Amino acid sequence: MPLPAPRILRLDGRSLTLGDFARVASGSRPPRVTIAASARRRMSAAEKVVLDVLRGDRAVYGVNTGFGRLAEVRIRPDQHRQLQRNLILSHSAGVGPLCTRAEVRGMILLRLNLLAQGHSGVSRRPADRLAFFLNADLCPDVPRHGSVGASGDLAPMAHVALAVIGEGTVRLAGKPMSSRTALRRLRLSPLLLAAREGLALINGVQASTALLALAVADCRRLLESADLTGALSALAMAARPESFDPRLAEVRHHPGQAESARRIARYLRSSGARLTPSSRVQDPYSVRCAAQVHGVGRDSLAVAVGVCECEMNAATDNPLVFAESREILAGGNFHGAPIGHTADHLAAVVTDLASISERRTALLMDPQFNRATPFLVPPHGEGLHSGMMMWQVTAASLVSEMKTLAHPASVDSIPTSMGQEDHVSMSMWAADKLRRIVERWLVVLSIEALGAWRALTIQDRLPRRGPLGELAQSIGKLHGTKLADRMLGPTVEEIGRLLMRDPSEE
Repeated sequence: MPLPAPRILRLDGRSLTLGDFARVASGSRPPRVTIAASARRRMSAAEKVVLDVLRGDRAVYGVNTGFGRLAEVRIRPDQHRQLQRNLILSHSAGVGPLCTRAEVRGMILLRLNLLAQGHSGVSRRPADRLAFFLNADLCPDVPRHGSVGASGDLAPMAHVALAVIGEGTVRLAGKPMSSRTALRRLRLSPLLLAAREGLALINGVQASTALLALAVADCRRLLESADLTGALSALAMAARPESFDPRLAEVRHHPGQAESARRIARYLRSSGARLTPSSRVQDPYSVRCAAQVHGVGRDSLAVAVGVCECEMNAATDNPLVFAESREILAGGNFHGAPIGHTADHLAAVVTDLASISERRTALLMDPQFNRATPFLVPPHGEGLHSGMMMWQVTAASLVSEMKTLAHPASVDSIPTSMGQEDHVSMSMWAADKLRRIVERWLVVLSIEALGAWRALTIQDRLPRRGPLGELAQSIGKLHGTKLADRMLGPTVEEIGRLLMRDPSEE
């Protein structure tokens, strides 16, 4: 039984996990977010370093200078607040459809966790305001396009920061309104940003990381579902069980393959269905090599989780304050290369996982393999009924789209800011494409699951026990007993929700 989600999440800037992130960003019962006392102490110490700079004559980027190629321009003390406000307004250059609520909440959480590290050198006011936004379910409107992933995700994060200063539009508990109206309803005033605080709200790759983390969290659930649907198809096609013998994985040494083979074998053994392999000497690769291909997904996902959790707790602001030595260092931690390359790699792997699922669906349409009827039409209904003919076409269409989307974004770079930012990561687009790819993978898996269920229903060999039995029973409730032609779109969508179900949310 899953452990209950914590009611309060205390951010210290160092220990945020992917599970915590997902619960706050997209969970149905997100925990309240607060800032740990240790983080507040670090933030105060770093703020004192910046205040000392403001009292002296030293020029420090982003504190008392302009930005980008304008960093050589010194800003007068009486212009510091206007500089930070202008930064937010000018950088709110996003366009296109809005990011989802989960994506924006993820951005806010990650920016808050960055500030909690105590390397940004700002007061606690911006962090407290972001925490309030999360707990009050205030979600700024953030257009999807406009970031090149260096200097971080400036445009999307500027749209988040707009709400902090009372500009732009937001959703309060899902209702659209102006930021000023929302703040007024919450009895808050727009923040007047002090020196450095505007830059501290937008510099870094929190938008890219949020999209990557949400995609990775979805992949973690769907990899379990891929093994499950693959096992259901193997059962429907009377696959030879030795393909999932653990000894095969032992001599290849990949942990992901071993885990997928173990799971598929266990699902088949515990199903309670008649396991009577066909007379085929060997099964097609999409069945026989399921553990090998799914295993690559598991191994790649483990790497992606590591990158996500590293980035979620990383200081990607610029410049960074080191209170112990009282130094302020300007560098390039805002560059999104780790996110972009990770997203591109996972996009290719997920596309292959969808491809092998679609191939199993294609086999399930063929009586040579489904041991039932062409296209899984009702018995004796050939010609009058088309069964799942077009659903395999839909799966093929989605996989083709995924192949195009899987073209890597991180190999591209287009200089910006008069050449100052002459190598960019395109991490936001890489993570955005991965999100789209994962959405399509879910539908492809749902179609496979429905096809396997229909084949087993026609064969009268539905599994009765174990995870396969539970899946088959759930699909049966969604589909009903009649196999005659009808619109199956709502059923496929419901199966998708079933495959994406998070046990921790139950």
